[in-house]
Amino acid sequence: MARVCDITGKKSQVGGGYSNRTRATKFNPTGSRRRLVNLQKKTLFIPELGKKITVTVSAKALKTMQKRGAYKILKEAGLVK
Repeated sequence: MARVCDITGKKSQVGGGYSNRTRATKFNPTGSRRRLVNLQKKTLFIPELGKKITVTVSAKALKTMQKRGAYKILKEAGLVK
């Protein structure tokens, strides 16, 4: 299973791993490192549907669901009908 948020579509990124010393001298580059998304597997009860749904969402998507409502966000993402 890919590490992708079901709602926002966020996924991991590849970034540089440079120390301050490397920046200063431009010697000995450390290469790339993968920056993973803060994904959580959550089981939500949706009262409008009367059932539970398990989703893999980022921490930011969880905050958005708390603010705007889980059913509305899941419907916009196409996860519920």
